[in-house]
Parts: sequence; C-alpha cells; structure tokens
Amino acid sequence: MAVRVCCFGVSLDGYSAGPNQGLQNALGENFFDVMKWMFPTRMWHTLYGQGPAETGKDNMMAERGFENIGSWVMGRNMFGPVRGPWPDDEWKGWWGEEPPYHCDVFVLTHHARPPLEMKGGTTFHFVTDGIHAALNRAKQAAAGKDVRIGGGAATVRQYLQARLIDEAHLALGPVLIGAGESLFSGIDLRELGYEVAETIPGERATHIVLRRK
Repeated sequence: MAVRVCCFGVSLDGYSAGPNQGLQNALGENFFDVMKWMFPTRMWHTLYGQGPAETGKDNMMAERGFENIGSWVMGRNMFGPVRGPWPDDEWKGWWGEEPPYHCDVFVLTHHARPPLEMKGGTTFHFVTDGIHAALNRAKQAAAGKDVRIGGGAATVRQYLQARLIDEAHLALGPVLIGAGESLFSGIDLRELGYEVAETIPGERATHIVLRRK
C-alpha cells in the first residue's frame, strides 16, 4: 500500500489552482490551461465517454494515476464550491450521478454531513477530525491497494508536510498564471525527505515524480 498524489497540475510559477474559484470556474482563473495536457488523453475520453484519443506519454501518466487505487482523500474545495456549513445535501460533486472514483472517497471538511452514495460504487464520506483520521479510514477502505490524495493544493501540502505521501506525480504545465494557490508555499521538500525519482517529458506537460526517501 502506498499513499500517492497523481496527475496533480502545477503551473510554471508554482500554482495548483487559479484565483477566484467558484461554481462557474472550478479550477480558478487561467488554471484550465495548466490541465490541457489531460483532456486529449485516452484515459480522459474513456472516463467521459468520448471517442478515440491520444495514447502517448501524457496518457500513460494519466492512466498510471488510476492503477491500483483503492480509495481517495480530497479536500472540500475539490468536492465543490460550497463553503461553510452545508445548507442542504443538494450538492453532490462536480461529476454527475456517476463520479469517476468507483470507491470510497474521504472528503476533509469542518462541517459534518451523512455519507453520500453515488452510482458506480463511489461513496463520499465527510471527515471532520483531520488529515490523519481521513487517511486511516482511507487505508482501511483501500484493503491493501493504494490511497490517492486529491486536491486542492492545501490538502496535498498538509500531507506533504506530515511526510504521509510516498509518491507525488506533478504535471508541470508550460503556463504562467500569476496568482492563485501555491503548492510549495511554506514547505521544504528536500528537508522533508523528498527527491525527484522520474522526469518524463509528455506531449503537453512535463511529469515529475517525487518519492519520499
């Protein structure tokens, strides 16, 4: 079992989300351009029911991100744009009635909410007692497979700071966005014991894999 970050977009100036995220702009301003590497891949087209697509290095890394994944942990901002106490249970994520996870997903939040079962085997669990509790539950649910840590940047940064991530695949897009949420703010990856294990030039992004020593 490994704890992994996969397909995590980073701009050339170090941002993993643009400013002014919201219902009409899930990734924040200008960050869509960072993630353009993924949209032509076969993996993306398979998930969203589109036709034939590219099968190069970008696709290889996208598909690798779903291999042997038994559960997920994500921050509340990745789950949706709702902030503060849940007004109701209407918001069910960005992904429609059948999200692409097909396993248990543990959402970090300060506000409790009952588990949400979706089509295709995805169940969202809302965890209010911190990153360690969420990861422990995710490991149990993964049943020996890997746990994937999703966004946003603050969630990944917390798990990196706690040295709980074994491997992080960062997809470096050739884009400057100027502002947003920095992935690397306040952390020293070398001091935390991470090193560059792989560098893979893709068609539209450079894929950097960090591993904890």
